[in-house]
Amino acid sequence: MTVFSAIDFDRHEQVNFFYDEETGLKAIIAIHNTNRGPALGGCRMWSYTDEQHAITDVLRLSRGMTYKAAMANLPFGGGKAVIIGDSHRDKSPALFRVFGQCVEQLNGRYITAEDVGTSVEDMVFIREATNHVVGLPGGSGDPSPFTAIGVYESIRSAALYRLGKSSLKGVKVAVQGLGHVGYHLCQLLADVGADLFVTDIEPELVQKAADEFKATPVSLEEIYGIEVDVFAPCALGAVINDQTIVQLKCKVVAGSANNQLENPAHGELLAKMKILYAPDYVVNAGGLIDVYYDGPAYNPDIVKVHVAGIHDTLLDVFHKAEELRISTSEAADLIAEERFRLNSDPLLK
Repeated sequence: MTVFSAIDFDRHEQVNFFYDEETGLKAIIAIHNTNRGPALGGCRMWSYTDEQHAITDVLRLSRGMTYKAAMANLPFGGGKAVIIGDSHRDKSPALFRVFGQCVEQLNGRYITAEDVGTSVEDMVFIREATNHVVGLPGGSGDPSPFTAIGVYESIRSAALYRLGKSSLKGVKVAVQGLGHVGYHLCQLLADVGADLFVTDIEPELVQKAADEFKATPVSLEEIYGIEVDVFAPCALGAVINDQTIVQLKCKVVAGSANNQLENPAHGELLAKMKILYAPDYVVNAGGLIDVYYDGPAYNPDIVKVHVAGIHDTLLDVFHKAEELRISTSEAADLIAEERFRLNSDPLLK
C-alpha cells in the first residue's frame, strides 16, 4: 500500500486512516488543501476491490474538491472521506456515529457530507458525534438536485459554445448513470425537449427513464459509441480512458461524475478530437454550492442563482483554452490553481 509515492498524491496536507473493530469501520479521510478554508467533501461508501483502490479514490476525490471549491468561488479547501464497505449490507447507525468521532478528531479541518453510498439520513448519525457535517434534513438536505441543475447549465453552456445553440430542444444527450443526479438531469433535459439516450447498471431505472422521459435505452457498452451531441457521464470516474475515448462520437462531454478523465492526457486527446470537454469539477459543483448555504437561513433561491453561474464559469474556461491553445481541462486547472494557491480572499477572485 502506498500513499506518498502514489501517482495521485498531490501535496496532500493530511491523510488519515481509521478503524473500529466493533462496527467494522474502515475509513480514510484525505485533506488536500486548506488555503481557502476548511476542507469540505462528502463521505463515500464503496466496496473497493482492495485498499489501494480506496486510497487512489480518496486522493483523487479530495484533490478534485479543492479545484471545485475554487472554481465555485467558495471559501473552502478540498477533502474527501471513503468508507470501505457495501453500502447495502454494511451500514449501521453505530458505524456512522464512530465515523463522526473520526471527523471530530480532525478539529474542524474537514467537514463531511453525503456522497455515493451514503445518504442524508446517514448524516444524522454522524451529527451525533460532530458538528462538522452539512446536508442534514431541515437544512439543505439532499444536494443532488442542485448538482443536476449545475450539469444542465453546463450542457447549455457547452451547446452554446460548441454547437451554436441557445436551446437544448432536439439536442441529443446520452446520460450514463441514472442515480439521484442523473435522473434529475434527465428530467431537466426532457422538460426542454432534449432527445435522451440512457443507461445504468440497474435495468429498472433505465426502463423508468424510458417510460417517463421517452428516452432511448442503451446498453452499458454501447453508450460511448452512439452518435449524440452530448455525452453526460453521471456514474463513477475514469470513464474517459484508452478503451472508451476511441469510441466517442459526440461533440461535447459534460456530466456529473468525478474524475472522468483516467489521466490528463485524455483531456488533451479530446481537444485533438474536437470534442469539447466540460471539466467535471466545474460541472458538478452544484451540490457543493448547495451545502455551503446550509444552515437556519438556508434559501434555495439563493443557491439556484449561484449554481446558474456555472454556465458563465464554463464559458470563461472554454475561452481561456481557446486563447492559450490548451485543453479545457488544463485551462480550468490554471484558473483554479491561481485561486487556491494564492491563499487570497476567495470573494475577490
